[in-house]
Amino acid sequence: MDNSIIIMMWTAIVVVLIFDFTNGFHDASNITGTTIASRAMTPIQAAILTGVFHFIGPMLGGTAVADTIGKFVSIGDLKANMSLMILLCGIFGSIFWNLLTWWFGLPSSSSHALVGGVAGAVLFAAGADHVMWGWEALITKGKLTGVMKVVLSLFVSPILGFWIGWLLQKIVRRLVANAKPRTDKIFKVSHWISAAALSFSHGTNDAQKSMGIIALALLLGGDIQKFHIPFWVVLTCAIFITLGNMFGGWRIVKTVGFGIFRVRPIHSFNAQMTASFVIFGAATMGAPVSTTHVASSSIMGVGTAEQPKAVKWRKGKEILATWVLTIPGSGLVGGLTYMLADLITGVSGAR
Repeated sequence: MDNSIIIMMWTAIVVVLIFDFTNGFHDASNITGTTIASRAMTPIQAAILTGVFHFIGPMLGGTAVADTIGKFVSIGDLKANMSLMILLCGIFGSIFWNLLTWWFGLPSSSSHALVGGVAGAVLFAAGADHVMWGWEALITKGKLTGVMKVVLSLFVSPILGFWIGWLLQKIVRRLVANAKPRTDKIFKVSHWISAAALSFSHGTNDAQKSMGIIALALLLGGDIQKFHIPFWVVLTCAIFITLGNMFGGWRIVKTVGFGIFRVRPIHSFNAQMTASFVIFGAATMGAPVSTTHVASSSIMGVGTAEQPKAVKWRKGKEILATWVLTIPGSGLVGGLTYMLADLITGVSGAR
């Protein structure tokens, strides 16, 4: 194998692991925001608990999401150096967007950023026919694949998060309507279960996205002959997303924990259990969802069930605007990065 291809392959893997770290870094707020805001745990307690279950999730959660993410673009017919450059530039677009939105305290979607960045680089470099849109499979076979499966999952999951959160809050509030004041203490203790469940679900779904891209890099670089997820990839992605979760996200904690709805332990518990259910259910079906979308919409659903006027809908609109802009924004960065790389290296001449 050409040494330059090996170098590019491993560079792509390192860049994906950086994305994996920023994913955990960026999404830590979605796991700990309401827990800290409701004072059910201290930041240190939340970081340790979620870190442990973030690591366990990818190790036990399978690879269905990784298979979906690793196959939504088709660049295997290009020369290896060009396809790996596309992957590198796409991941750079994702990382750039994650860091940009983190800096401004905006809970954008790392999943959207990953899909947008890679798809944007592919579109700029090789054209629309190298993106697996999934239209034909949906029309002829009624089967969700490619970009259609990714986009539909990302669209439907926050809607489910909102309405399941609303319903759960209504049910739980009725069950504890005549309970004693110590109910708050019970829900604070229950956070150890809900935070662990949400961390496990997030690790299961989100770490697999990086696994899928790394497996694609290995395939393009000739290290593996068919698409599959080696165990070392699972272990490494689990470690990096866990480290990111334990070190980051505190800017966005303020938005998720305090900026949408004034949460108490009962609200936080219901929002976390809702998000856990939606995210883990999606992972079992190989559907990559946004933890940011689901966590935020769950809080809004719980808040609406409790007191609609207390929900800060203006903040919700800001979050929604960030969601809408993420795919085209990260896609544009990924595409422009490829154009710059091509200008410097002339890699497109290898097509």
